[in-house]
Amino acid sequence: MNEFDFIDQLRRQTQSRKHSTRVIKGIGDDASVIAEVGNRDLIVTTDLLVEEIDFIRNATPPGLLGHKALAVSLSDIASMGARPSWSFLSIGMSRETWDNKFKDEFFEGFFALADQFGVTLTGGDVSESKQGIVIDSVVLGEVASGAAILRSGAQPGDQIYLTGTLGGAAAGLKLIEKGAQMKQESGVGGRESEPSTSPTVRQGLSDRVTEKSDDDSIQTLLLRQLRPSPRVGWGIVLGEERLATAMIDLSDGLSSDLYHLCKESDVGALIDSASIPLDEDVRHLCGRRALDPLALALHGGEDFELLFTVDPKNASRLPKLVDGVPISRIGEITDAGIMNITEKNRTWKLEPRGFEHFKNEG
Repeated sequence: MNEFDFIDQLRRQTQSRKHSTRVIKGIGDDASVIAEVGNRDLIVTTDLLVEEIDFIRNATPPGLLGHKALAVSLSDIASMGARPSWSFLSIGMSRETWDNKFKDEFFEGFFALADQFGVTLTGGDVSESKQGIVIDSVVLGEVASGAAILRSGAQPGDQIYLTGTLGGAAAGLKLIEKGAQMKQESGVGGRESEPSTSPTVRQGLSDRVTEKSDDDSIQTLLLRQLRPSPRVGWGIVLGEERLATAMIDLSDGLSSDLYHLCKESDVGALIDSASIPLDEDVRHLCGRRALDPLALALHGGEDFELLFTVDPKNASRLPKLVDGVPISRIGEITDAGIMNITEKNRTWKLEPRGFEHFKNEG
């Protein structure tokens, strides 16, 4: 049983029990939807970050970890088409970590992102941990009644879009695993720090660029992994303008998250590989040698871009940019219950191969 099998089991157990009639959407989406008074629905999401599973402590400055802890939850709220308002955060850490500057720098990063989107820290908990840092982030937002964008609304013929570019965060993680380190914390979201990179990191990545160009690209990719940018603006526009029929954020990888959307909507998809916007820094460093940019884009995860579907008659209403972030049309929803991807004259089945906790290895 992997994590998604377990979540499905909990979903069935929940559905067999009596629950509040105000729960519009429970387990099975990026966030839950609860009816409020005054023609509003409450959107609630929670995310758990565990040291050495969801982040590597010695490669993650505390301020950037505080940023990311909130960013991953803001991304879920955005994927529901909601506007975030409140947050709760609980954290467990060792006494040694408690006694140093970690907690102050962590919340400096957290509050910087919260202030950017007008989110109020409303509560939480602190505990001592014997097994590393554990973070539980909860964010609440609101939409107009009935306006939440679910994974289940896609229809055959809908066009598939995504924000930004893919592959950068996964490449950043690969670089961290190969020894890349930020020399110093980049404040609470700035880009003034430089990464240090061992010779083994650069070897095999590219022999076509200068050392300075390598370092610029490496820094950007590290920050794509350590300091994701939740697409809150796009989420609000798509929700308030009723443009998206279904939506999900890309946390586990395009192949897996598209699979989740198709499964909930009982549809298939046809993706054009040439239309997938690959991160330019990934192209710059990797080419198709040491790392495959397309594989990172399809299966890498943690880009926290928004993947959404649009009725063709509403496609012309989509803005070209929101907060400076473009979108790309990458395919179409089909009535067949499978996902296919095309590359030039070849078509093959796209299998979900993104990240899973407790993944079946057999």
